Amino acid sequence: MRNFPLSRGTVSGILKGYVGLSLSVFTALYTGMLHSSSTNLLLFLAIGLPAVCLAMMCTVRPCTPSLEENSSERGRFLFIQISSVLLGLYLLSFTIVNSYVSLGDGITCLFFGIMVLFLLAPLAIPLKMTFFPASNEQTVGKIPSSGSLDHLSTGGQDKTEPLIATSSTNNLGNVQESDDVSDVEMLLAVGEGAVKKKRRPKRGDDFELHEALIKADFWLLFMAFFIGVGSGVTVLNNLAQIGIAVGVDDPTILLCLFSFGNFLGRLGGGAVSEYFVRTRMLPRPIWMTCTQIIMILAYLLYALGLSSTLNASTAMLGMCYGVQTSVMVPTVSELFGLKHFGTLFNFMLLGNPLGAFLFSGLLAGSLYDKEAAKQHPPFLDHSSTSCLGPSCFRVTFLTLAGVCSLGTLLSMILTRRIRPVYQVLYAGGSFRQPRTSIH
Repeated sequence: MRNFPLSRGTVSGILKGYVGLSLSVFTALYTGMLHSSSTNLLLFLAIGLPAVCLAMMCTVRPCTPSLEENSSERGRFLFIQISSVLLGLYLLSFTIVNSYVSLGDGITCLFFGIMVLFLLAPLAIPLKMTFFPASNEQTVGKIPSSGSLDHLSTGGQDKTEPLIATSSTNNLGNVQESDDVSDVEMLLAVGEGAVKKKRRPKRGDDFELHEALIKADFWLLFMAFFIGVGSGVTVLNNLAQIGIAVGVDDPTILLCLFSFGNFLGRLGGGAVSEYFVRTRMLPRPIWMTCTQIIMILAYLLYALGLSSTLNASTAMLGMCYGVQTSVMVPTVSELFGLKHFGTLFNFMLLGNPLGAFLFSGLLAGSLYDKEAAKQHPPFLDHSSTSCLGPSCFRVTFLTLAGVCSLGTLLSMILTRRIRPVYQVLYAGGSFRQPRTSIH
């Protein structure tokens, strides 16, 4: 978010899109190279992933971003998006073929090697910029130690944020709480020594966590995200049982369909929200509203328990699930600033495990066990039995559909509340850095 402040939705979609593809990547790794060995998979997760993360840590660093539109930067983003889509299609195709035809070890290794090449494709961009630098590209350096975006290099000259906001940012202040003291009065009070602590931040300023927790917008976004991802992860956690209930023995294809839909939702949600926020100044949460309406339809299809609609509803739900995350990330940065973005973002992410605990563990798990107990004699061990038929998850899906109706209403309220803010932030067709908090 700091390195690409003008392309927040696009960056969020790409990064979160690869997270969505990871399910298919790990499934292919497990069934192919690890020969479906749970022990080998656990060793890889315990040793391999931390080793990769430690090796890549040094490459992630804050840089001085460009505050001007750059056609070459858009081209690089497009290259990453295309390569990731090709990777997703490749993984989906291989999974479907592998589910019907038994492939030998040689073909599996070849597939895995091609998959690794697709994963490494984005490295072509820094390699090209290093060995074939363009003459008109600006040198990218580290940001000041303070981490502030107030002093950024634009066109070779330092541009400092003025203490008194411009007319555009004054318009942003006009859509905030009416009881806040005006900037001019605050500046005069600070100059006279009458005020010792900073004013309350407004939407677009840098918020600390305790300041954001008292804002209605923060909780509206959290609840909408909690409902969207919490209900979606419930289906993901129970996808094998859902498939068995309608007569699908192998859930591998369902997992890959959900993963591919999740990837498309994350990638597309970031790109689409970025386009409409620039051209129409539409707040990003409006896409949370649209996708939660589609999620209601998907849950109703699940409640019918038809095997003919299972694949379509799984892919559709995975796509909507992905949009929720990719839209939430830039929204937090735009409404509550970048200074404490990590803390605010991770607090929002609590909605995922909280939703899994409430909707998946308590709701779906308990209802599934009760229905399984009805189908089997009391003297059998219910822990080893499965529930069959649409009734296993019908009440769960109808409940999730009702919960998503509430999430749709909350995201609509949030969209209406913050639309004036987006009309100011993106009035010029690109993100306009708001004023920082006055101390």
